[in-house]
Amino acid sequence: MSGASSLTPSQIAGKLPVTVITGFLGSGKSTLVKRLLTRPEMNRVAVIVNEFGEVGIDNELISEVSENMTLLSNGCLCCTVRTDLEETLRELFIKRRAGEIIDFTRVVIETSGMADPTPVVHTLLTDGMVFARYRLDGVVTLIDAVNGPGQLKDFPEAGKQVALADRMIITKTDLVQPEEVAALRADLAQANPYAAIHTAVQGEIDPALLIDVIPARPREAQVDSWLFGNGGEEGAGAGYLGTRVRATHTVNVSSFVLTFDQPFTWDAFSAVTQLLTSLRGPDLLRVKGLVNIAGEVGPVVVQGAQHLFHPPVTLAAWPGEDRRSRIVFITRNIPKSAVEGLFTAAAGLAPH
Repeated sequence: MSGASSLTPSQIAGKLPVTVITGFLGSGKSTLVKRLLTRPEMNRVAVIVNEFGEVGIDNELISEVSENMTLLSNGCLCCTVRTDLEETLRELFIKRRAGEIIDFTRVVIETSGMADPTPVVHTLLTDGMVFARYRLDGVVTLIDAVNGPGQLKDFPEAGKQVALADRMIITKTDLVQPEEVAALRADLAQANPYAAIHTAVQGEIDPALLIDVIPARPREAQVDSWLFGNGGEEGAGAGYLGTRVRATHTVNVSSFVLTFDQPFTWDAFSAVTQLLTSLRGPDLLRVKGLVNIAGEVGPVVVQGAQHLFHPPVTLAAWPGEDRRSRIVFITRNIPKSAVEGLFTAAAGLAPH
């Protein structure tokens, strides 16, 4: 993360938002996408199935248009990625601009069940043309209420999908007892206290829960939900301001939040993040926060995964009275004390 400038909401307004929907095998991603695409508010969406092989959406929903592109019944596009995701995103944008396909306003990427979603997030940041035209709107992770508890214990990929989530959706809740859903919700809140948790039966869920996940404007409830999982009644199991932060399960993932009373200079904050990513990049599963930068009227929204950070976005105003920097970390084998020490040493600021 370098440079002293950041993007404003108006500068990112023209970019096409991208929602990444991930989850382990059998979690119901295709069912959810299929149901979403029947909703009127989702009728101008390009869908990318990010796996090699057959399209993961029910055959009756799609009709073949070309070798690697299908047109869904509501006019949406579905692409099976046979080459790089960068190429697919570029091709979609070029065809949209040329009028060869619908003028879609949003992209949904459905990942493979065994996929680590981090490379998808990285793609949106590392390709110049992709970054110029698209922006990540959020990572939504589905967890199967029947098989999810065992998958989280047995498969690191499932744990990584949960750790990277901005929203978590528990599926197949009608197939288990309410106490089992409650236990799974508690485990998920422990693994990632900073993602609001919702439930879906047969893929039915309000599309509003899956869009505008990452805030571009200073609405306090939205910012709090994004940072701390304070998502109202459905998200009540997740933590707020670190009050329920605990070390988590078998994949050595921990989560914590640091707060700072004093403003940072941009150079000092950049120096810390660059040092942290160079030393422990692969183990920084997720970093996101509101940072008070000296001289800025509003906070700077920062977020990253492993080695890469999104371009920072400066909000026009703080979403509430609290002007402290609040930074959420989800890490693997990195204790909170180590990150605290790095900020203290490199930026000269002690966490509150």
